[in-house]
Amino acid sequence: MKKEQEMSRRGFLKAAAAVGAALTIQPTINKVNAANAALNGASPVKNEEMQYRTLGTGNAAMEVSALGFGCMGMNYNRSQSPDRKECIRIIHEAVDRGVTLFDTAIIYGPLRNELLAGEALEPYKGKVNVTTKFGHEVVNGKGTGRQDSRPATIRRYCEESLKRLRIDSIPLFYQHRFDRNTPIEEVASTIGDLIKEGKVQRWGLCEVSVNTIRKAHAVQPLTAIQSEYHLMHRLVEENGVLDVCRELGIGFVPYSPLNRGFLGGCINEYTVFDVSNDNRQTLPRFQPDAIRANTRIVNVLQQFGRMRGMTSTQVALGWLLQKSPWMVPIPGTTKQSHLDENLHTLSFNVTPEEWKELENSVAAIPVVGERYNAEQQKQVEH
Repeated sequence: MKKEQEMSRRGFLKAAAAVGAALTIQPTINKVNAANAALNGASPVKNEEMQYRTLGTGNAAMEVSALGFGCMGMNYNRSQSPDRKECIRIIHEAVDRGVTLFDTAIIYGPLRNELLAGEALEPYKGKVNVTTKFGHEVVNGKGTGRQDSRPATIRRYCEESLKRLRIDSIPLFYQHRFDRNTPIEEVASTIGDLIKEGKVQRWGLCEVSVNTIRKAHAVQPLTAIQSEYHLMHRLVEENGVLDVCRELGIGFVPYSPLNRGFLGGCINEYTVFDVSNDNRQTLPRFQPDAIRANTRIVNVLQQFGRMRGMTSTQVALGWLLQKSPWMVPIPGTTKQSHLDENLHTLSFNVTPEEWKELENSVAAIPVVGERYNAEQQKQVEH
C-alpha cells in the first residue's frame, strides 16, 4: 500500500511538472510568433480569446480590441511604478493576449510615457494602434497648464510624437483638451492636412461638448471621443455626447473606466498617494472623507460580482462593454495579475436586466466629491 501511494505521488508530481512546463512554454511561443509576424510584415493572427470592435465609420473607421490599454500610469501620475523592463514586458504580454489599442499622450511624463510606449511597441510597428494626444502646452519638457492647438503647434507636436513613438504615421491623434483660443474648425482642418500628408491616419477629441463634436466632424470626420465614463461619473449620458456619437457614427473611448483605480476595491481612506507622482491626492473625490463615503459604491459592485464570480473591476468594465458595441474602455495597469483580471472580463455573460439592476443600485448612492479640482475642471468643456 505504501509503495502504491509513493508511485501515485511520483506520477502526480511528474504530471504537475509537465503541465507547468507547458504553461510556461506556450506564452513564450506565442510572443515569439507574434514578434516574428510583426518583423516579417505579416498581419498578426487575432487572438481567439479577444473580441474586436470598430471605432468610427467610413474612412475614419478603426478596428481595435474590445479592451484597450492605458499606458499613462506606467510612469506618470500613479505613484510608484515598475522599472522600464517590467513595463515593456507587461505591454508585450498585452499584445500577446490580443490587445491592439494602446493609449498615451504628450503631457504624460511629460514626454516619458510616449518614449516608453514607442520602445515597447516598436517590434509590433504597424500591427497595433498606439494613440496619442496634443493640446496641453509642453515647454522644455514641462507642462505649463495652458492649451495650445494652433496649427503650427499641432504640426510640431505631431512630428515630435512620431519620433518618440518610433512610427511613420499616428493611427489616432486626439486633441487632449479644448483650446478656447483656436477655433475647432481650424484644428480639424489642420488634422485633415496631416491625414492627407500621411502623418496622421485618424483623429479624435477629449472631454468636449456636443456642439464642438458636430463642428469638428463636419470638417474632418472623427473616429472617437475620449471622455471619463464609469459607474461613478455618467455625465456623457446626460450632456448628449453619447447620443451624438451614436448619431454620427463616432466611437467612444472611456478613460479612467475604474475611476482611477477606485472601483477595483484596493483604495481606502488610509491609502497614501505619492505627492511627487500621483495626481489623485489633489482630487476632491480622493480625500479620506470622500473615499470613506464612496466605498459604499464599491461594496455594491463587490456584492454584484460575488454572485457571478466577478471582481469589482470586472463588474465595472463589463458594465461599460455592454453599453455599446462602439465603446472601448482603456484600463491601465502595472501588474500582470490586473492585466489578466481586466481581460477575463470578456468571458462573462450578464443579462441586460442584471446590468440595469446594478445601475439602479449604484445610482441610489450619492457620489461624494468632484472628480477634478477647480483648475482641472476649467479645462473640461461641457
